[in-house]
Amino acid sequence: MVRFNEIKAQNGRVFLITGANSGLGYETSKFLLEKGGTVIMCCRDSIKGQRAKQELLKLNFSGKIELVALDLSNLKNIKKFSESIKNKFDYVDVLINNAGIMAPPKTFSKQGFEIQFAVNHLAHMSLTLELLSMLERRKNSRVVTVTSGVQYFGKIQWDDLQGNLKYDRWASYAQSKLANVMFGLELNLKLKERNSKTSSLLAHPGFARTNLQPKSIEANQSWQEELAYKLMDPIFQSARMGAMPQISAATLPSARGGEQYGPRFNFRGVPKICKSAPKALNQTSRKKLWEISEKLIKDI
Repeated sequence: MVRFNEIKAQNGRVFLITGANSGLGYETSKFLLEKGGTVIMCCRDSIKGQRAKQELLKLNFSGKIELVALDLSNLKNIKKFSESIKNKFDYVDVLINNAGIMAPPKTFSKQGFEIQFAVNHLAHMSLTLELLSMLERRKNSRVVTVTSGVQYFGKIQWDDLQGNLKYDRWASYAQSKLANVMFGLELNLKLKERNSKTSSLLAHPGFARTNLQPKSIEANQSWQEELAYKLMDPIFQSARMGAMPQISAATLPSARGGEQYGPRFNFRGVPKICKSAPKALNQTSRKKLWEISEKLIKDI
């Protein structure tokens, strides 16, 4: 189990967090600011982002906040966004790929990709590759990709990645979260092969109360889903506890590339190193997904 007294002050370190204005991203930002870090809060909605920033400023933490707009549903935004970050900052110590979409009705991104595959996987892969040169300027820099416990049930639909033939919103969500793990592990392997100073880690929050649940209920108008969440509510943990695995992966001196952090009891509890989905351990599959994803990103 993680010993949080291991996490030292983060002064001088720069953290870029996607989806930083609510849920896990907000709690992660709050923790890192308290520790003195500089947090680049990436938010799709500038108004909500500004509101979150003001809330954090009221706490008078020693860390610094930079708020930037980033809509991950349009992959064309990412290169332009990355250039602006490179112009403003000399380096990034930790990239936390936190933003996510969960189980919406069938929706497509600006480029025509299934929205969960696009935002949860492709956009974060693209962002990581764009910012890698900034990360590699720093010793012990990290990429932390946030996945979910549904990774263990996920399956890559090689013949129907975008759900064009058959769309199941939960299966597509699980596919995107398995893809997160496959990407994180393959990235770490590639970084090790070139003796990079950067490592790639993974984290999942277990059952945490965030805005993903109400957004899913609202988008799908599902009373069954609403009832299920109400029945399960006693076993959900707070967003702050849900954020602790990604905070651990981002800051623990003992954390190593390729590790995944999750709650002690898999759905709740203090963080520990946990096993990645067995399907993500197949290097041939990981390489195949990487090559497909890289081509989709480059063809935009």
